[in-house]
Amino acid sequence: MAEHSNGGRTALVIGGGLAGMLAVTALTGHVDTITVVERDRYPQGRAFRKGVPQARHLHILLSGGERALEQLLPGTVDALAEAGARSLELPRDLLTRTPTGWQRRFDERRHRTLSVTRPVLDAVVRERALRAAAGSGTRVEVLEATEAVGLTGDARRVTGVRVRSRDGARCGRDLTAGLVVDASGRASRTPQWFAALGRTAPHEVTVDAGIAYATRMYRPRDAVAPEVGVNVPGWPACPRGAAYVPVEDGNWLLTLSGVRGHHPPTDAAEFTAFSATIGDPYVHELLGGAEPLSPVYGFRDTCNRRRHFERSGALPDGFLVLGDACCTFNPVYGQGMSVAALGALAVRGTLAGGGSTAEAQRAVARAADPAWLAAVGADRPYAGAADTGAGAGERLITWYLERLAARAAIDPVVGAVYRDVFCLTAPPARLLAPRIALRTVFLPRRPGLPAPPTAVEGAPSGP
Repeated sequence: MAEHSNGGRTALVIGGGLAGMLAVTALTGHVDTITVVERDRYPQGRAFRKGVPQARHLHILLSGGERALEQLLPGTVDALAEAGARSLELPRDLLTRTPTGWQRRFDERRHRTLSVTRPVLDAVVRERALRAAAGSGTRVEVLEATEAVGLTGDARRVTGVRVRSRDGARCGRDLTAGLVVDASGRASRTPQWFAALGRTAPHEVTVDAGIAYATRMYRPRDAVAPEVGVNVPGWPACPRGAAYVPVEDGNWLLTLSGVRGHHPPTDAAEFTAFSATIGDPYVHELLGGAEPLSPVYGFRDTCNRRRHFERSGALPDGFLVLGDACCTFNPVYGQGMSVAALGALAVRGTLAGGGSTAEAQRAVARAADPAWLAAVGADRPYAGAADTGAGAGERLITWYLERLAARAAIDPVVGAVYRDVFCLTAPPARLLAPRIALRTVFLPRRPGLPAPPTAVEGAPSGP
């Protein structure tokens, strides 16, 4: 990274959560010092913190994100496993109910997905990111209970961040840096800060299906513990869904979801009753053999939002945006953490090759493309008037993806490619390969299995 006269080989990261620590890892070795500005104080041990409103809900790391994380911080996947994260091989270890029936359980051994609570994930990544930076000679200072309230500089270049303490002192101070990275998540205020600098906010696209979800932790009794996770996503004829997946310490998280008019309740009894109204009774039946361990926690901020910082002229010098601050997805699809890891890996690769921050931002956008396609394709049918940016081409893609998903549930060839793309290990263009397109469009739409499969089937050696 080139040295800047206003900040030297220094960087400042807004946000000390997962995306912020991944940003630290991406910058390690390219700058001498990194300052992390974090609104919260980190909890003692691996505990929930107020500044992560989704922390009580289900989190997964898709295989593409897992591989990116391992490249950024070698040994982290093993550390997560030692901390209790559960490993699921897709589709073998996740029973999925589609609109046409249950998906077959192919033993592909291509996509290992980690299921873990957010406090464990954040703590393990933070510990390893700070340790790796210290080992490389990069000095990292974390300013806890400190809020970023604006950017310094002008419309051409960002030179730092204005901050203030959240411990009572209201006076602010300016921190100077050669590079500022916004990793502050869904609540990012960068568009407003751009206006204060005299810049136009980046072009923004939103697709909002109005989905809300609610989560509760359970412990299954040994005699009736499910063998694998269960996923029953909603579909237009039944817009309520559920995911029931193991996490650490023998516990399981149940997340119920629904679009506008079908939001799951947070009352415990009503939550259980709602589980009986999704597209299949299987999850509700499993709850009869499980003990609830927590209250029900709700979440409604599920809009897909993309800010096109990568477009020409959209980004001032000395500034970069990573994670949910750049592109945020409906969390019910479990893509956000993986995309943050892929984006951080793209930043590190660009900087290692001598690329500019503008080139790094374009690489971040490319890393988000497959997940964006999947999320908006799933949410478009529900978005209606709240949808902005839809065109005829994207509506055609939505139709194709619906047909592709139905075919993937029963076809090992289509299914393998489908999972490669939706687990973020292959580009979306693979879904349009002639062999896949022909099988998707011209073969009949056969139903899936009538009941959750118990048998595991072999899969072809390659798609």
